[in-house]
Parts: sequence; C-alpha cells; structure tokens
Amino acid sequence: MDYSENVLKLQPSATIAVSTLAKKLAAEGRDIINLGAGEPDFPTPPWVSSAGVEAIQAGQTRYTPAAGTPALRAAVGEYMAGGTAHSTDPQRIVVTAGAKQALFNACFCLFGPGDDVLIGSPYWTSYPEIVNLARARPVPVFGNEDRGFKLSPDDLEAAYTPAVKGLIISSPSNPSGAVYTAEELAAIADWCKTRGVVVISDEIYREIYFGSEGLRAPGLLDLPAAGLGTVVIVNGLSKSFAMTGWRIGFSWADPDLTKKMSALQSHVSSNASTPSQLAALRALTKPDLASATRSEMVAAFRRRRDLVMGLFDELAPRCGYVRPEGAFYLYFRVDALFDGTYGSSADVCTGLLEEVGVAVVPGSAFGDDRYARMSIASSDAELEEGVRRMARVLGG
Repeated sequence: MDYSENVLKLQPSATIAVSTLAKKLAAEGRDIINLGAGEPDFPTPPWVSSAGVEAIQAGQTRYTPAAGTPALRAAVGEYMAGGTAHSTDPQRIVVTAGAKQALFNACFCLFGPGDDVLIGSPYWTSYPEIVNLARARPVPVFGNEDRGFKLSPDDLEAAYTPAVKGLIISSPSNPSGAVYTAEELAAIADWCKTRGVVVISDEIYREIYFGSEGLRAPGLLDLPAAGLGTVVIVNGLSKSFAMTGWRIGFSWADPDLTKKMSALQSHVSSNASTPSQLAALRALTKPDLASATRSEMVAAFRRRRDLVMGLFDELAPRCGYVRPEGAFYLYFRVDALFDGTYGSSADVCTGLLEEVGVAVVPGSAFGDDRYARMSIASSDAELEEGVRRMARVLGG
C-alpha cells in the first residue's frame, strides 16, 4: 500500500512500545518489573477524581468550546502566569487532549517545509516525530554532558542556519531530569529573541522538582516579559496530578497564535474530554489540596531518586548517570557494555528484559545510543529489586 508522505517516516513511541511489551510479558506470567513507563504510580487524588464523576452524573458530557471551557482557561492562565509579569488572559490558553496535542498544535501552526527546528537533546521521543509531521526538519542539539546536556547560546549558535525557525526544550527534562536555572533560560531566551527563533518550552514536569521544597522548577514565564520573543509554554496535569489517562494539557502563547491553534484543534479533535475538564478545574482551584498532593508526590520521588542513585553507585559504578534534579527518571550510560554481546542500547535493554525481567527504554529512543532510561515511578521495594536485577547484567 502507498502511504502519504505525511507518515512515511513516522515511528511509533518507543516508550509506549516498551511499556506495552512489558505488560504483555507480565500477562503471560513472566516476572517483569516495568521501569519503562512515563507516568506516576500514584492514583489521581480522590478530591480531583470526584469532580469528574460528579460531572458525568450531572450530565456535563457535551461539547465545550474547542479551546476549553472559559472557567478552565481562566484557571490555567492563573496557574501558568499568575504572580509573574506575564498576562493571565484566558485568550492565551488552549486546553488540549494532553500536553502532546499542545506540542502538535504549536509545531503544526508554526513550522512547515523548509524549516529547521532545533531540539534540545537527549529529547522526549515525540519531539522529532511531531516536527516531522509538520513537514519541518528536526535538528538535535546536544549540550555539554557535564551540564546534564543543557543547552547554552554557544551550542545553539553552532547549530544555527537561516532555516532555523524554532527550538524545543524541556525542563525538567525527560529523559535526563536536568533542570535549567532561571539564568540559563534567560540566556537561551535572549539568543532566540535575537535570532527570531520561536521557543517551545515543555514544562510538563515543572512541579516535580527536587530543588527548594514547595517551589516549581524555573520556567520561561519567570523571566521578564521584555526578555522573551515568541514563545509557547506547554504544560498539563498528567504528571503533577497523576492524571495521565484524563488527557488534559494546555498551552500559553500569543493570543493570535492561540486562535490559530484553537482553529486547528477544532478540526482535529474538538475539545478535550468534558468531564476531564471539570476535574482539571477542581485541581487548579483548590490550591491547598493541590500543594499537599504535590508535596507528597515530590517527597516520594526525591526519596526514590536518592535510593536509585545510591544503588547505581554501589552496584553498577561503571554506568554513570545524569543526576536528576526533577521529573522521575534516571538516565544512565550503558555503552561500557558494548562488546560482542551488546552492540547498542537496544541490545542492552533487550538483555535486561530477557535475562532479568526488567524493562527500561534504550537511549536510542531519545537520540543518544550510549544511554538508557529507567523510571523511578515505582515503589521503593520494586525499584531496589529492579536495580539489583539490572546489576547482574550491568556489572560492577
């Protein structure tokens, strides 16, 4: 069958593929520890879930405006820009079916054939695929490994050509857990403004930050308005409220661009799920409950991070890693194992799954074959058992 050029180069999500395989093997009776999933292991808070249930029971199951209900757009505007120098205007907000759709909306509206889009690397697996769907060209750019691969203006300048129209970054990063400081973000924003490059900043893990307790990781909207050119900020509730399956994301952008993204969405998917929007509204309008929920989750993720780092230091010292300052992953090197048995990160991850029953994601999915990514969104006991199993393959 002949397919459209729109999808000829499209690859399925490697992270979803690993998780699906792990679940299949477990269903077949294999003793599998799945450390490939990119979602919190906590349930959605009951005080949030109940709002969705109440919405369904009250018959609030009809269409909403494509960009979201007015009340939710207003709440998202306050959540993203409240307390900053930037506008909280709901006309800057589009509520989407997960943050992934917000990224797609932005790329499809901003980029096209002949455009290059720089992508901070290692990258989340969907970034280059979404850029490809827009018929633009993804250009991976790596920062210094000693800085957790964070980009500097010098890195961007070295990759710049007149074809570059955009930059996609994430902080905290999936897969590395690296977090940009406000000063680092300001330097990147200044370079992009000078070069006329649009910044798409994926801040979906912003609440899962291991810096000062109770604070979010620095974001672009923490910077002065005069320091920003054209930006799109992407966020959502999947990670910070354990609402992955509810599919609620959102974007903050210039109102004119927001109109374009809303119009696109009206033809692609219409509105995000109506009951999910009602649950999201409650999540964003109960700050005391939200703070307590996030504090509990972040404390657990910080404890698990420290546990896993200690185990790697003890049991697999040749597998160096990026120290995660946010998100819930450990991005560790596996290239010390490349020999006659293992020739790639995919080979190592296949070996881990087949030999010791642990599922992790190969670094090739994130643009760097030297690494692999494991999730720490599992219980302490499962993480310890998983790392001890992996150490039989990874060695000392």
